[in-house]
Amino acid sequence: MGRSHAIAGRHAARPAEIWNLQDLLRDPAHDLDVLRQELEEQVRRFEGFRDRLAPEIPAETFLDALKLAEAITRTMSRLGAYAYLWFSENTKNQKARAFKAAVEEMQAGFANRMLFFDLWWQKLDDASAGRLLAGAGDYAYHLDSLRRFKDHALSEPEEKIINVKSVTGRRALVGLYDILTNGLTYTLTVNGKARTLTREDLLVYVRDPDARIREAAYRELYRVFARHADVIGEVYKTLVTDWKQEHLGLRKHRSPISVRNLMNDVPEEAVEALLSVCARNAGVFQGYFAIKARLCRIRKMSRYHIYAPFREARRRYSFAAASAKVLDAYRAFSPRLAELAGRVLEERHVDVAVRPGKLSGAYCYSVIPGLTPYVLLNFKGDVRDVATLAHELGHAVHGMLAAEHSIFTFHAMLPLAETASVFGERLLSDAWMAEERDKVVKQSLLIRQLDDAYATILRQAYFVRFEREAHRIIGAGGTMDDLCGTYLSELRQQFGRAVAVPDEFRWEWLSIPHLFASPFYCYAYSFGNLLVLALYALYRTHGESFVLRYLALLAAGGSRSPEALLKD
Repeated sequence: MGRSHAIAGRHAARPAEIWNLQDLLRDPAHDLDVLRQELEEQVRRFEGFRDRLAPEIPAETFLDALKLAEAITRTMSRLGAYAYLWFSENTKNQKARAFKAAVEEMQAGFANRMLFFDLWWQKLDDASAGRLLAGAGDYAYHLDSLRRFKDHALSEPEEKIINVKSVTGRRALVGLYDILTNGLTYTLTVNGKARTLTREDLLVYVRDPDARIREAAYRELYRVFARHADVIGEVYKTLVTDWKQEHLGLRKHRSPISVRNLMNDVPEEAVEALLSVCARNAGVFQGYFAIKARLCRIRKMSRYHIYAPFREARRRYSFAAASAKVLDAYRAFSPRLAELAGRVLEERHVDVAVRPGKLSGAYCYSVIPGLTPYVLLNFKGDVRDVATLAHELGHAVHGMLAAEHSIFTFHAMLPLAETASVFGERLLSDAWMAEERDKVVKQSLLIRQLDDAYATILRQAYFVRFEREAHRIIGAGGTMDDLCGTYLSELRQQFGRAVAVPDEFRWEWLSIPHLFASPFYCYAYSFGNLLVLALYALYRTHGESFVLRYLALLAAGGSRSPEALLKD
């Protein structure tokens, strides 16, 4: 207990310090050459299995191939993680960008040489596949997942072309979006003084007590995005067209979202039900915002003001204090969770400070089983930043608990990927409420929780609703005006009469990275938050007996289907 706090405090005393990437690579240029040679030798050995692949292949030989594939994947994952984390520190860093490009090109080349195995496995007859699956152990669900895509696989030459072109195509465009949007600057007048801000700095002011400041912050955010709308919009349209051409045109998926559903191993009916239920119950949050308008004395609630604070002091937390608060909340639920979360801080696997060019937002990167995950934050010290720390450390402990699985099965499937993160936030919120004695502060905390529930349930579902329409519009030759008009219409439907939505919010979708990098990802947030509400109710009912079952759920990682894991 004391050790975790002491180390968290030491780390936090230097908030500008970036994370320690030496647990991945010591010398990137040198290590890249060494690991490339190592991978070359391993991939050459793997290619030796090509002539041994047949329906009657011995189970031992099949497992040998899988173990070698896992070793190769671990090394490539380590290189890929270093490249992305270095790039995230400063998207303007030319050396980091060059290293990332070199790693991605190398990864595509090695992946192409190994493609034959997955394609053979997908085409193997069911009886032979069943025999091999019976002895596959922890690899079984990974192998099952590959076979889910057998009807959508292409020939080996076609798959190779797609892999190579994605480096300079889709992945390059997503990188361009990151470089452009994370390099934007904004000007806001505060206390009579014009300030030049990063996006992370600007977004602090959308929760400012002064309504004029909140409105000005949003206006400035979308003024800047509108100025770059032509370029960002073309990037998006190209990404959507690429998704359509590959997944619908070549692979013959039924719809753009069905690709993601198959990846997630979730029935399309379940996703449709999720999105429909969220839309049908939009009135719940509309009613909430009407109540909030009265509480915050806002004459007419507007999209500018949905995150307005409620009679709260502007509390600021050092990173040390935030870390201690999160670890205490985790420890009250499970000392094991606190121990694992503390290790992320102890090993300096957190990048804390806001910097120009740094990737916006926050994420957790679980690289390989057994290696402590990395967490990126843009920590400014407000209450939301403490909650974000709890969220990202939840992701980290999820990966750490699943470390006994292979690299193919330790990552949680997307529908469960947000479970530990949202549960961590819930633990923090309850701890805050339990220790607080001031009624007004408690009301403020509850309002923040409801604000977050809106942002992570209804808002995310409507992003996916917009994506479905956007893919249809672009496929039919629609324009930026069509996309922005559709987004604004969806937004106004989402808020109904309870919240006025000014016209400049038509540009909001341009600022949402998931729409560009991971189409249809966002329903995982809706799913995860609703699931956590159900799980947390079980915890409140069953107490300690629930804790062990919950930890077992996290420890399963992605070794079984989401449905099978939740049935347990």
